This record gives sequence, C-alpha cells and structure tokens, in this order.
Amino acid sequence: MTNSAASGTTRARVSIGDAWRGGRNNFNLIRLFAAWLVIYSHAWAITGIDGSDLVGRMTITKSAGAFAVDVFFVISGFLVAASLERRTWRAFLVARALRIYPALVVCVLATVFVLGPASTTAADYWRDATTWRYLWANATLWRAEFWLPGVFETLPRTAVNGSLWTLPIEGRLYLALLVAGAVGMLRPMRYLPAWALAIAGACGFALWRAPLPEHLAYLIWVTSFFITGTLVWVWRERIRLSWPLLIGLLLLAALARGTRAFEPAYFALVAYGTFWLGLAVRLPRIERNDLSYGVYLYGWPMQQLALLAGATTVTSNIIAASVATFACAALSWFCIERPALRWKARATAAASAASNAPAIDASAATIETTASTTSQHARGGAGE
Repeated sequence: MTNSAASGTTRARVSIGDAWRGGRNNFNLIRLFAAWLVIYSHAWAITGIDGSDLVGRMTITKSAGAFAVDVFFVISGFLVAASLERRTWRAFLVARALRIYPALVVCVLATVFVLGPASTTAADYWRDATTWRYLWANATLWRAEFWLPGVFETLPRTAVNGSLWTLPIEGRLYLALLVAGAVGMLRPMRYLPAWALAIAGACGFALWRAPLPEHLAYLIWVTSFFITGTLVWVWRERIRLSWPLLIGLLLLAALARGTRAFEPAYFALVAYGTFWLGLAVRLPRIERNDLSYGVYLYGWPMQQLALLAGATTVTSNIIAASVATFACAALSWFCIERPALRWKARATAAASAASNAPAIDASAATIETTASTTSQHARGGAGE
C-alpha cells in the first residue's frame, strides 16, 4: 500500500472524537455563513417579493433560513454537551448565561429605546403594554415577542425582529440538557435509546396530529436537531467521518426530493454533513472574532430598516442589510460579547471552585486540553 493510500485510509477511519481532539474545527465559519444565510433567505419575505431562495428551489420544502437554523441547533447540541461535560452545573449555567444574555439584552434595549421611538407611528408607544412586553419577554428569554406599537406596521412583514423565536427554545434546551447530565443520561448506552424514543415519539406525534401548528412543528423539528447534536457528542468516538457516507446521504436526499421520504433524508444529511464539514475538511479558520450571534440578532431589523431606506429589491436588500448587520455584529462582538466571554472565564472558574460537586461526567471519554481550548472559542446555535 502506498503512503498516500495509507493516509487516505487513516483519514477515512477518523472518528469525530479524533477530529475534535485535533483542536481545529470550522464551526465558527459555518455558523457565520449560516447567520448570513438567514438574511439572504428573509429578503423575499421582507421585501414582499414572490419567489424563494436557492435552497428553497433545490429542496422544494426548505428555505436557506430554515436550513441555517437546523445547522445552528445541531452544532449547539454538540458544543453545549461538550461544555457541560467539562464544567460543574453552576459553571455551566454561568457560561451559558454570559454567552446568551449580554448581547441579547443590548439588542432588545436598542430595539425598544432607539429603533422603536425613531420608527413608530404610535403616539402612545411608551404607554402601550406591548412595548414593555417586548422588552421583558425577549430580554429574559421567557418567550419571543415580535411586535412594537407603530413600528414597521406598513411593511410586508410587521415583525420587528422575526429571528428571535429560536432563542427561548435554545435556553430551555440548555436546561433540559443540564437535567439529563445530572441524572446520568449522557452516556452512550443510556442516551441512544432515549434519543431514539424521543425521535420516534416526535415522528409518531407529528403523523398523528398532522398538520401541526407551525410553532409546534418548528419546536419539534429544531429540538430534534439539538438532541441529535448531543447524540453526536456522546457517540463521538464511534461515529466516523466518511466522505462516501456523506455522498450516499446526499444521493439519498436527492432521490427522495419531492416525496415524504425527503424529510428524514434531509435530516440525516444535514446532521451528518454539518459535522463532516466542520471537522473533516480544512476551511479558513475563525478563532477569536465570532460575529455569527450578532449577525443573527441584527439581521432582520436591519433588513426592515434597509427596506424603509429604499432597498426594495431582493438583491439591494441583501446587500444593504448585510453591510449594516455586520457593522452591528462587530460592535456587539467587540463591545459586548468579547468582554462578556473574558468575564465568563473568570466567573465559571469561580463557580467551579465554589462547588463541591465534580463536573458532570457526560461520557466515558475525556476531553483533551486542545479540544477544551477550541470549544471555548466555539459557540453553538443561534445564541448559545
């Protein structure tokens, strides 16, 4: 066997755990591109122009924005499970709170106290309970609220920030994961049957109650991706990174296009393909400046403002909103998120020292120092 053939065989047999311990991944880049895909996908709805994005035309049933959210959640399930494994429960909660809340709270405050007053046509903006409900519900992750009185009411889409719906779901999934870890479920032979039962139950319920209300269908769908990401973490030593398997899943999805079999084929392709792209190939690496959360938070309102400013075509809206969004995301990262991450390192260390309980052991395998360092730079999902 030649050296090149041996090298290829070795690469084909690399597990996700092996690749993770290598200390290099593409998850920050993938999330940044996915966050921009949400802007790209929303441009048709924001401008009120008929049509769909490229992903929608290829898959028939999935938009680029929906695909991006699926990617966010499967990565989030993986990375947050990794975070839980190496931390005490107190440190885990502190870490998650400091990653999600600072940028979110600033975004919501800026929306209510700057964008709202500058854009509203309502004389009673400050007296309307809707204003304060938007503030507290979104800032606390209690639930997503989409409207402010008199703001964007004449536009094709009246939501002030239509992307916020995923964040309360993420927050609750973090708590559910914490409970699963506390009761010892995050071990391969315990988690797999629980995951299979959850997926089967979700499919059965969806078929039984079809068609589901849109909000419930979204909840079940993204939760399935999150718990699958956690499954990949728990079974990372046994799941291989194989390009023939990826090609097989791609062909299966292509053959199933337009049929009822497309949903499971798409699910498997996105779940496996995300980790293959994140760990098996070398792409430009983003280590320190992760703008993806800010891009996700500010994309929708910037598209609405771009529309008001005259960016009324799909292309012009995408371009104008992208420039404004990346500017806001950079401010969010350098002024809010990065300082919060620095404080997070100190706060989680203090929380771990204050706890007598050891970090939750989520699996039999240990995390190498390089993997821990890498994952501290990584953030899962739209708002983890």
